[in-house]
Amino acid sequence: MQGVNKEIILVSSGDLRLSANQNCWEAQSQMERELSRAIGKLGWTVRRAHPYDANKKHGFIDSQRMGMDVFRNINPEQPLIVAESVWQYSHHVFAGLTTHKGPILTVANWSGQWPGLVGMLNLNGCLTKAGINYSTLWSEQFTDDFFIAGLNEWLATGKIHHNLSHVKSLALHKLPFNEEEQGRNFARKLKERKVIMGVFDEGCMGMYNAIVPDELLHPTGFFKERLSQSALYAAMTRVKDTEAEAVLNWLLNKGMQFNWGTNPETELTREQTLDQCKMYIAAVRIAEEFGCDTIGIQYQQGLKDLTVASDLVEGLLNNEDRPPVFAENGKELYAGKALPHFNEVDECAGIDALLTYKLWKELGMEGENTLHDIRWGEHYKGAGIDDFVWLFLISGAAPAAHFTGGYAGASSDRQPAMYFRLGGGTLKGISKPGAIVWSRVYVTNNELHCDLGVGEVVALPEEETYRRWNNTTPEWPIMNAVLKGVSRDQLMSRHKANHIHVVYTNDEAAAHSACRIKAAAMDELGLKVHFCGDVNL
Repeated sequence: MQGVNKEIILVSSGDLRLSANQNCWEAQSQMERELSRAIGKLGWTVRRAHPYDANKKHGFIDSQRMGMDVFRNINPEQPLIVAESVWQYSHHVFAGLTTHKGPILTVANWSGQWPGLVGMLNLNGCLTKAGINYSTLWSEQFTDDFFIAGLNEWLATGKIHHNLSHVKSLALHKLPFNEEEQGRNFARKLKERKVIMGVFDEGCMGMYNAIVPDELLHPTGFFKERLSQSALYAAMTRVKDTEAEAVLNWLLNKGMQFNWGTNPETELTREQTLDQCKMYIAAVRIAEEFGCDTIGIQYQQGLKDLTVASDLVEGLLNNEDRPPVFAENGKELYAGKALPHFNEVDECAGIDALLTYKLWKELGMEGENTLHDIRWGEHYKGAGIDDFVWLFLISGAAPAAHFTGGYAGASSDRQPAMYFRLGGGTLKGISKPGAIVWSRVYVTNNELHCDLGVGEVVALPEEETYRRWNNTTPEWPIMNAVLKGVSRDQLMSRHKANHIHVVYTNDEAAAHSACRIKAAAMDELGLKVHFCGDVNL
């Protein structure tokens, strides 16, 4: 690889929210020092393309315009690293990366403290969708053999080749006849009826990878109803106080705990929870009005400046057993059903959520499902476990059906103030042990694809679960998962998104069967399907 004086340009994309950038800057600064030291030992130097801002008290690119201006001063032929230890808005650097001609490397620190791995995976998904060539690496201290070998390869060739032997194309395998027919017949009926995705404002937090172009979506039978978050807020104002109280009382009677305080700037208050109950009612009513089968609320940006977080709402919508919502004429809406919600208007997850919910019901299993952030993971040995255990964590959308104890095992904590200024609570719990199918729909080469595999949610000792929680974001629902036949580095190098989709099955055998049936259904909708890891074929 050629570089001017063996120099590598470094950029770092950050949040749009000043408080988040300030809180996370120390970790980013440390990560960049360790990364630069590792590169220096191999005879190269690192030059940061944008300085620390003493007024803002951070050194992130914090807007799309700033990113464009930074890239105007970068030699487009230079090797470039995007270094991430925090959640970042991909569109801050995306425009510059579309015209950069030199080798691109995305790097994250292997830490759960801030969502750096999540941010890097989102950027990777955006670059993949856009057809931009890049390589990717991750490391805890930037001294391990895996990282150094990858870095050496990139410095020598401008590319890194990862081990993707765990990936098998459905097109090269024959499924059991009955399972294939079941999946394909289900998908034909779904596509014939057609599906409406209610999209409350598109493109959350610069997640270009989470937007499915209409021309790719429509052949699957899915169509968007483009809705506005302002309409959702307006509908909230028309919900009666007594209706919100009824929702809250339903949850309290189920045994759910709300950790209320009195300071709304830093604590969850009862008033914030009641506003979330109003948002829940308003969302269901709008979904019914437009005939939506699934909906997604953006929240960041837009609603965050008006009202409380949508996260409790999302978890309730994704659960079949949920507080009843009535139209003004007294009719119960979506009675006895979940209204699948795709967090952060991730439309790829919306396709997955609706298909999975309906297919699992047809298979006689509980259909509640959710996406999670791929936050972090670590090998764990003990309590009958000796495996790499992922920590999946998401602020919203996780249904109570996934938690040990259901609603009685759930609580609601105030969302972190640096991300959620106006508060509101989560639907928080520890995911119950059991077999799962995991998946991700994504766009590459202007086509829809789906990766899927099987896994197991494990019950870690309480002290280990809380250690992991406290080292990440303890306000959010947690899932400790083992992905069968997929190593840490294989998932990171292959996955084209910050999100991973999960749904429970009755047992391990059911997980393998349902995975195959789901693959056939996705293929029938027109997606290119890939099995990842140990799926019995």
